[in-house]
Amino acid sequence: MTRLLVVRLGSLGDLVHTLPAVAALHRAHPDADIDWLVDAVHRPFLELVPILSSIVELRDRGVRGWLEARRTLRRRHYDVAVDFQGLLKSAALGRLSGAQRVVGFDRAAAREGAAAAFYGQRVAVADDQHVIRKNLALAAALGASGDALEFPIRTVTSPAIAAVIADIGSPYAVLNTGAAWPNKRWPAARLGAVATHLRERHGLSSVILWGPGEGDAARAAVDASAGAARMAPEIGLADLTALVAGARLMLSGDTGPTHIAAALGVPIVALFGPTNPRRNGPWDDADVVLSRYDACDCHYERRCRRDDADWCLGAITVDEVVAAVDERLRRARALA
Repeated sequence: MTRLLVVRLGSLGDLVHTLPAVAALHRAHPDADIDWLVDAVHRPFLELVPILSSIVELRDRGVRGWLEARRTLRRRHYDVAVDFQGLLKSAALGRLSGAQRVVGFDRAAAREGAAAAFYGQRVAVADDQHVIRKNLALAAALGASGDALEFPIRTVTSPAIAAVIADIGSPYAVLNTGAAWPNKRWPAARLGAVATHLRERHGLSSVILWGPGEGDAARAAVDASAGAARMAPEIGLADLTALVAGARLMLSGDTGPTHIAAALGVPIVALFGPTNPRRNGPWDDADVVLSRYDACDCHYERRCRRDDADWCLGAITVDEVVAAVDERLRRARALA
């Protein structure tokens, strides 16, 4: 095998969870070119992955974007395309690449069972395990070993992040207000209360991380922190990775920055509501997960169907999070 195409369009956290499988493929086939087909918005993250030969963007989901991607892919003459996403669109793009072999999950394991019809080789994989292990099992069908979890992510020097750290002083924690789903966002004012505790108990300043449309929530967290937190500037994925890499702690819901922190070995306290931490959560046993998944009745839904007073993630209290933070930092000191 000399040319391999990885198909995983998004989201950011899912890209992180696919990296160990791609690293395993690289170890198994060190002379092969490995390209990755991804949504254009996530390209800056994949530019931090040094084992890739090329990144192919899907610039939009319309006909023009598909035709452009198809032209680019067909020029590469892939031996194998492997679809880690398991959706009809990703499977179809794998087939349109013109690869000699298209490999993906079988109907039971694919996110959309009908996607399996596009694969020349369907791999039966247990679906009740962490998604990292599921992806590694798919890579094993191409001769890759999943014994080690490797996340080949390089961090870059970021003047924007250096300025933030100079302002707040080091050490610091990162507290993330945002997530793509409203159902995954813990109340911002409670993050401010945790930031106050981090300064008073552990001498840590806090940087409040936020994304598009989340500026008001970030400001609310800063306002509730009694001066213990600063709002991160508007930053891209490379800067975000640099910020997270230097943190002593990451407090966040189930979202991409959480999984980047886990990949970089940053201690984590993770808050889970509608998604299953056994499938999507941190994989380091030292990390602490506060989960309401078992009590939640809106699994994998973007918005909670309960009223605000009975909201699953909202049931996690400041006291619980403070205790989890204390425990995770204690474990970090014990392992240092």
